[in-house]
Amino acid sequence: MTDSGSSLDRDPLDSSENDGSDLLDGVWDVVVVGAGPAGSSAAYAAARQGRRVLLLDKAEHPRYKTCGGGIIGPSRDTLPEDFKLPLQDRIHNVTFALNGRFSRTRRSKRMLFGLVNRDEFDLRLVQSAEQAGAVLATGVTVSGVEQQGGDTRTVVVTTADGRRIEARAVVGADGSASRIGRHVGVTFDQIDLGLEAEIPVPESVVRHWAGTIHLDWGPLPGSYGWVFPKTESGTLTVGVISARGDGEATKKYLQDYIRRLGLSGFTPLVESGHLTRCRAEDSPLSRGRVLVAGDAAGLLEPWTREGISYALRSGRLAGEWAVRVAEAGGAADVRRQALNYAFAIKAGLGVEMRAGKLMLAAFEKRPHLFHAAVCLVDPAWRAFARTTQGHTTFAQIVRDYRAARRLAAVAGR
Repeated sequence: MTDSGSSLDRDPLDSSENDGSDLLDGVWDVVVVGAGPAGSSAAYAAARQGRRVLLLDKAEHPRYKTCGGGIIGPSRDTLPEDFKLPLQDRIHNVTFALNGRFSRTRRSKRMLFGLVNRDEFDLRLVQSAEQAGAVLATGVTVSGVEQQGGDTRTVVVTTADGRRIEARAVVGADGSASRIGRHVGVTFDQIDLGLEAEIPVPESVVRHWAGTIHLDWGPLPGSYGWVFPKTESGTLTVGVISARGDGEATKKYLQDYIRRLGLSGFTPLVESGHLTRCRAEDSPLSRGRVLVAGDAAGLLEPWTREGISYALRSGRLAGEWAVRVAEAGGAADVRRQALNYAFAIKAGLGVEMRAGKLMLAAFEKRPHLFHAAVCLVDPAWRAFARTTQGHTTFAQIVRDYRAARRLAAVAGR
């Protein structure tokens, strides 16, 4: 196992303090590209098995990340042992609105989910991977992957400054615009634009929002908006998301949403945007000794576009199966292990994504039915609450409840 005690203080790629010998000499068992939730989860899983693991990221941590920061039950249940969540707030209440109208607040005695700032959360995940034995190298931009094919036992990761890093297996977790994803051939059938503002507010406003989020079913097909309070930081994360293609309409929705909420008088600390991409059903999850996870694989919930739980869960699986790929001998064994990884993803997250796409298709046509159900029908509200708490999934709800199937069928007409 590699000693990572000094990795926070110097770049492992810098040989100036190592008498001319590069710490990258030799072959890494697993190289993980991207130190977000998927990458850190993969590095943690591989390093826990005593393998030599390198975790690469182009950014220095901590860094800002466009994200609501909701930690739902499946995310919490996949975190490393003894992980301490840097919670900003604990959510018990949800106010629903239909494009600013027909608001109703639903309440839960048990916490629905927690909220974090991604800079703090991601940093702690990276530190967990390091504590497990992974070596972190930041400020490294990966430019590509080279594979020879056949029974070649290693892969080469190339960097923008010309360095070459050799590994027995690679996990691509470098986001939705992933270079590793392009190498694997990942394809998408849903691309959405998310816009977000991080707004500092007075303490009285923070107290008003404490423990409560706002969800607004928006004016564009499949769109919605959210307010997530970061109580400890004294900010509100306000965002909207809709299908890519009409950026001006999405921008106007965010502006109108902020105005309706009475927040337009406050100056945002950060304004940002990002694209989310959902994989096509037949999109590959591996190529040779290279696996992809999280956003790089197009793994996220299609209706809500929630990605943290998908990143953590797919990252953990990718790290575990990358170890098996690293240990594989010939090409046939590599293919077998990679197929096993794909099967594990499709049997779990893939099933959930199919249900999410069904929900999204219905929601795009009849958002008012979903609003009425969650606001007025107690079983629908309980299903929402249980999903966020991690007690069930959209796939289980659609499978087990006739009413849910009927709602989706009626809404989708």
